[in-house]
Amino acid sequence: MDIKTERLIIRDFKLSDSEALQEILGDGETMKYCEPPYSPEQTRKFLKTFCIEKKGGEAVVQKETGKLIGYILFKELERDIYEIGWFFNRKYWRKGYAFEACSKVIHYAFDSLYAHKIIAETIDGVKSVNLMKKLGMSLEGVQHSQTRDCSGNWTDLYLYGILL
Repeated sequence: MDIKTERLIIRDFKLSDSEALQEILGDGETMKYCEPPYSPEQTRKFLKTFCIEKKGGEAVVQKETGKLIGYILFKELERDIYEIGWFFNRKYWRKGYAFEACSKVIHYAFDSLYAHKIIAETIDGVKSVNLMKKLGMSLEGVQHSQTRDCSGNWTDLYLYGILL
């Protein structure tokens, strides 16, 4: 994938992205609603196996600086149905980067890959849900006490989707 927006480049990951990806995945606040922060070794393994070999994620790079500021999970779950998710470097939160990148990936999925549906899930019932709504996604369900948060507490899982 090689997509450009006004401020961003969305591209495949490279091994050289490891340090910048660690800034994201190693941050406890960023990972709060997913899993414990990654060690540098975990990040390198995730980058190599999931992002590069399995093509499970895309790098979000700021055009102006060339810095990797985000990770977008984007993978086909089954024929014509894709999952999207995101993690952005906390220094770049609340600047519209996640919306800019994710909306472009969603348009790409529908226009170029002829996706039927795109889904997302979160345990963060506020920030992530607000972005999902802004992206045009609709609540499809809440699975109550479905998964554990990083502290081991049972929590709800919010499921959102968007159709072409």
